[in-house]
Amino acid sequence: MAKTPAFPPEQISEIVQMALSDHVSFADITRQYGIAEKQVKALMRANLRPGSYKAWRKRVRNFGDRREHYK
Repeated sequence: MAKTPAFPPEQISEIVQMALSDHVSFADITRQYGIAEKQVKALMRANLRPGSYKAWRKRVRNFGDRREHYK
């Protein structure tokens, strides 16, 4: 599992909100916070309920299959 840097709770909340948004890519999160896609996924897994995390990953995968540039 990817090790995530320590962020204050406010930044974790912002990263989670950005990752949940369908309009923000992993590249945008990387530019703003300096963490890779795997680290975002690890942060999401640690901060979401298991069912919410699985639903988010399924949505990201499904959209990614339909669009050239999604997350």
